[in-house]
Amino acid sequence: MLRYAVTLFLSAFLLFGVQPLAGKYSLPWFGGTPAVWTTCMLFFQAMLLGGYAYSYASIRWLPPKRQARVHLALLGLTVLVLLGRAVLVGSPVAPGLEWRPAADGISTGRLLAMLAATLGLPFFTLSTSAPLLQSWFSRLRPDASPYRLYALSNTGSLLALLAYPLLVEPWLGRGAQAWAWGAGFLLFAIGSAACAMGVLRHEEAPAQVAREQAPAESAGVALPLAWLGLSACASVLLLATTNQLSQNVSAGPFVWVLPLALYLVTFIIAFEREALYSRLVTSLLLLLAVGGVTRMAYAGVQVSLVVQLLIHATALFSGALLCHGELYRLRPSPRLLGAFYLWVSAGGVLGAGLVHLVAPHVFNTYLEYPLTLGLCCVLAALLLLRRAPDETVARATLRYVPALLLILVAGALGLAVSEERHVVGSWRGFFGVVRVTEPMGRDKEAHNFSLRHGDILHGFQYTRPERRMRPTTYYTPESGLGLALTEQRRLKELAGQPPVLRVGVLGLGVGTTAALARAGDTLRFYEIDPQIISLAKGMGGYFTYLSDTPARVEVVEGDARILLEQELARGQAQGFDVLAVDVFSSDSVPVHLLTEEAVDTYRRHLAPGGVLALHISNLHLDLLPIAVAHAWATGLHATMVSTEAKEDARSSLWVLLDQEGSFGRGETFTRAGNRAQRVAFIKAPRRRWTDERNSLLPFLHVLEVDQEGLVALGDAEPPAPVAAPAGP
Repeated sequence: MLRYAVTLFLSAFLLFGVQPLAGKYSLPWFGGTPAVWTTCMLFFQAMLLGGYAYSYASIRWLPPKRQARVHLALLGLTVLVLLGRAVLVGSPVAPGLEWRPAADGISTGRLLAMLAATLGLPFFTLSTSAPLLQSWFSRLRPDASPYRLYALSNTGSLLALLAYPLLVEPWLGRGAQAWAWGAGFLLFAIGSAACAMGVLRHEEAPAQVAREQAPAESAGVALPLAWLGLSACASVLLLATTNQLSQNVSAGPFVWVLPLALYLVTFIIAFEREALYSRLVTSLLLLLAVGGVTRMAYAGVQVSLVVQLLIHATALFSGALLCHGELYRLRPSPRLLGAFYLWVSAGGVLGAGLVHLVAPHVFNTYLEYPLTLGLCCVLAALLLLRRAPDETVARATLRYVPALLLILVAGALGLAVSEERHVVGSWRGFFGVVRVTEPMGRDKEAHNFSLRHGDILHGFQYTRPERRMRPTTYYTPESGLGLALTEQRRLKELAGQPPVLRVGVLGLGVGTTAALARAGDTLRFYEIDPQIISLAKGMGGYFTYLSDTPARVEVVEGDARILLEQELARGQAQGFDVLAVDVFSSDSVPVHLLTEEAVDTYRRHLAPGGVLALHISNLHLDLLPIAVAHAWATGLHATMVSTEAKEDARSSLWVLLDQEGSFGRGETFTRAGNRAQRVAFIKAPRRRWTDERNSLLPFLHVLEVDQEGLVALGDAEPPAPVAAPAGP
């Protein structure tokens, strides 16, 4: 019936459309890390389980007409709550400011509580739709299969996910998205109410009443455990793949949507028609994908983003399709539909809990990803090794060969990830995985310890006493930050002032910036990850920049933007001569620290003549247009400084924003030659990053990044930047 199809499609569209929106609201307040999304997914899976449990209990213990009345009451309550939030908070689903944590108060519990308070009831109500409405449909149309409706709802979910990064995020701010979602929920409530009214009007046929009074079927024990295990395996693979991608690009809807969309595609294929799933073809695809993952484990960051996405996506698709295809082959009769959905949902929660709650305390890396891929390979091999009674030896051999290869490639993947190549320490927490490595060579002069966040180098320090205080990586005297410090000292000397500086740094790393400091300087670091702070302060004896520098060092723990905003609210503007923003986690960008509103906060912490230094080196994103657009919007002037890899230096790109426009023409930058260029937009930039709108998609290196109006300036006086209000 049309009303069931439309309502189920709309419920699924809303259910998955609100997930990236909730994550987008959560990221700026909870550190902008991949763990924010896994926490959100744990909440969503738990609420989905709650909705399925409600439907299962309703179907099993309530007569149809009472089911409809109870559900009408739930729909009415949810609509009233959304309308109340719209009046009191100004948005049906946006969190209130009271949920914003203190800078050092970020926790999983607070994020889960915020999601429950803002989205709990409407998400729960949407979660009840698939099993309950399909049960009603089976009652009204006993000759039609309800599993087609399940595939239709997954199609709605998929379209919502694909629409978000391509159509919604680039063009609508968060506030508009929230209101549009609230309007969609009202339409869903009307459709659900129409379905419930149809149940109230329907009279049961005598044969159907007899079936209802027949003894209840039982799925036994083994079958539900199989449903639970297959669903949990696919859920772990989904979240583990998302973590893997997020650490190297960014935690945000663009990266979240791809794995979740592929996961849903496997549901659609598996539940649309059994013939669409081929065990042998899926196993062969899994074999190729896991082979690619094994190769990437050795290659590291040398693999391009496109290849990484392709291999990880293929691994997730084939592994999830294997689990969901076998899950559909084990489906029960329609009478056990509620129990089936309940166990599948429980598997999703179990998988999310394993990734977010268990794995961080058991593993010191994202080890659940290769382990789950290996488990999928073993499962595929065991299924292929099962021989039908009437099968010929020749036909069985076609399955035995890929089965054995799957076992071999699973073993190779295990060897690749278990080999601790140069790793002397590894730690995993809410803010990601950090590792300390050392070279394997015997050259004592060059011996050093390096800090890696994910696959990206975040600093190294030599161990020889005479080389320990050498500036390295992205913080050498020739880097953008090094030139900014040198020029500020020169200007102070010209003004007859002591050449001592007050320097702020967002992002601590190993503390390499301290090697550029002098006696009398003050360095104030803002760092969110307590593990990074411990390492930089000397834990393990790997890094000593902070203890060896002659400058005064202050380290403040917490989210840098929240801390800086709180300091301004207390009237404690820091008066930095240079404020460096170097906030990457692996190669992932915490977007909330690079929006126009964030840059305006940084600007207010600068001393007269102070400079804001943005480190925008990135393997996958072209952040130059964003940085220069910030200069245009805030009335600052931009100087781009590039450094090639040489000796202790690593290639880097910095953009320096100054208030007067003359800083980038100073003697220090003149000596730097073509490495330093003043850049500006000569007309309003088409794309800007604000708290409301900040899509990553237009700035991927693999795409042609729009730089229209962005020019390098010569020796002539640059055009005065026109300050513009923050906005889309």
